[in-house]
Amino acid sequence: MKKHLSLNIEAEVYWEIKRTFPPGQISTLTNDILKEYLKKKKREELIASYKRTAASKITKEEDKIWEGSIEDGIENE
Repeated sequence: MKKHLSLNIEAEVYWEIKRTFPPGQISTLTNDILKEYLKKKKREELIASYKRTAASKITKEEDKIWEGSIEDGIENE
């Protein structure tokens, strides 16, 4: 299913696109560029999420180590 989208672009860009691409190709080009952009954004979001998760796991492991160290220090007193 196709949907229509209105874009506001600078006049210079518009005229350059009109000169560069044959009629009917601008929509295809725009669609392809936006699909690639969305893929890139999703990939960046997944990487950021993975890094947050990894950092959280590392923090939890460090907390366990420190808990053990603190308990050892209390027992030795």
